[in-house]
Amino acid sequence: MTMTATASMPLCAKSATKARTSAVTAASATTLPLTPSPMTFQEMRDIDIRSVNPDLLVDIKSVQINTSLSRDERVIDFLEQIKNPYCFKVGKAAVKVSFADTEATVEDCLERYLLSL
Repeated sequence: MTMTATASMPLCAKSATKARTSAVTAASATTLPLTPSPMTFQEMRDIDIRSVNPDLLVDIKSVQINTSLSRDERVIDFLEQIKNPYCFKVGKAAVKVSFADTEATVEDCLERYLLSL
């Protein structure tokens, strides 16, 4: 499956942050046409949150999920709305999403934590 989306987002400096996404695997190599130049998901993921102007980020509270769309269409629609799924804001707070380079799920980590109490 090939996914494409059109988005625009401010240019931001990149960092060497190592992260892994749980997003659709086929989308990881997809380039979104952006203004002024295309940015891959890896480049979006590597953005340094400290270099981003929060006023230019999309507030996730404004994203509307259309449940009548198929799963793949909802993913594309979400990406079109959020612009960068790794860097957005919630209210006035800028948020950078990243994942540890591990196969452990959130559930695995929570279970391990709770068992350690």
